[in-house]
Amino acid sequence: MDETKLQTAIMGLIMYGGDAKCNAIEAITAAKQGDFKRAHEKLTEAEKSLVKAHHSQTELLTNEAQGEKTDFSLLLVHSQDHLMTSITFNDLAKEFVCLYERLADHAD
Repeated sequence: MDETKLQTAIMGLIMYGGDAKCNAIEAITAAKQGDFKRAHEKLTEAEKSLVKAHHSQTELLTNEAQGEKTDFSLLLVHSQDHLMTSITFNDLAKEFVCLYERLADHAD
């Protein structure tokens, strides 16, 4: 993989992972305010961003599986860490939204 494609894939992981995490945070905030429609919209947006990030990751993994060695860099490690953190955050956001919905149902 040439350097430009590698950098594009790495930036895709960071950018889309960051978008996913941001949307997950907004989903929790919306749920906390009782706006469950917006919370679910934000979770959907987060999932879409994670899919895009996974496309970048798949490109890196496919090249590696085909025998193309990727030089490890701090930026590559950071991008993978960023994606994994975003996935975890998104999973927790889903649980928080569900919890806030249950609390709202029982408050009535």
